[in-house]
Amino acid sequence: MAKKGSGTPGEVQPIIIIKKIKKVAGGHHGGAWKVAYADFVTAMMAFFLLLWLLNVTTDEQKNAISNFFDPTHPMVSESQSGAGGVLGGTTVSPDGAMTSTVQNINVQQSSGVTTKGGQVGSAGAKSGDLKNATLEKLEEELRKRETERFEKAKSQLEKEIERTPELAELKKHLLVDVTPEGLRIQIIDQDGEPMFPSGSAVMFDKTKNLVKLASGAIKKMPNQISVRGHTDSMAYRTGSDYTNWELSADRANSTRRVLRDTGIDEKRLSNVMGKADTDPLFPDRPGDSQNRRISILLEREDLNKMIDREGDSAARAIGAPEEIVDQAKKVLEDAAKGPGYKQSPGDVYFP
Repeated sequence: MAKKGSGTPGEVQPIIIIKKIKKVAGGHHGGAWKVAYADFVTAMMAFFLLLWLLNVTTDEQKNAISNFFDPTHPMVSESQSGAGGVLGGTTVSPDGAMTSTVQNINVQQSSGVTTKGGQVGSAGAKSGDLKNATLEKLEEELRKRETERFEKAKSQLEKEIERTPELAELKKHLLVDVTPEGLRIQIIDQDGEPMFPSGSAVMFDKTKNLVKLASGAIKKMPNQISVRGHTDSMAYRTGSDYTNWELSADRANSTRRVLRDTGIDEKRLSNVMGKADTDPLFPDRPGDSQNRRISILLEREDLNKMIDREGDSAARAIGAPEEIVDQAKKVLEDAAKGPGYKQSPGDVYFP
């Protein structure tokens, strides 16, 4: 019943009823379905990734993966710990599943040839049958011949400049040496005798004559050519848009044009670059005038090209049958392919 309040005497206060609705999560109105749906989507994503990986892997890769997880594979011992194969590792204790810590990777060929990884091939030929003619020995012989050609070209250049009266006085500007990269012909500045006007990429006539002299030797060689411009450490004014980078690149391009005009095919050019002062001839004297130079590099040839051109004669020189050349080509081709990936027959779409 109503209680009397503190208002007007005898006045009855109204009764106020407050309803509180208590919500209970759960049942079919809860959020548990979201977790289940997320698990489903994750599983489907993993499934489609698996299908895609199976589609892009080659049969050889699938076989390697299968062998990796096969406990009966020859690379795995009877114990159940560790793993074998290319991806196998060693265990903390001496006992483990690996039969060897050395991974022998063999390249399959139709006939045998000895390489660093051991004998290769299904015909069962031994190294003695091939008179110990390995790919390494063949490469060594070919590289030796290439170095001899470089040395011969260097000698011819030096003799040519000595017997040409108008070039004899320029001998001090020409530096020729054989480097791990190849035969390097450098045209360098001397104190008070630059090859280019200061800050310019326009050659002096004497510089053109030296480049033409170098071109005569280059024409006789099959190697690719790299032309590089170098400067000293003397920088342009701060804020200048034209720097030693642009200057060295422009001078290298000037040299390229002279080589082109002398008849050298520009397809032989592998690169023309400006090095600024990043590769000084005298690192301890970055401001030396001789750091300003042009380098024309006859790059060492690709081994495949040398084998195609003179592989047979090189094989005879090391006392090997000429069949070693075909085997060497096969090894190089397989090495160039790498592990490889087989292209899928069509586009791969993800949902």
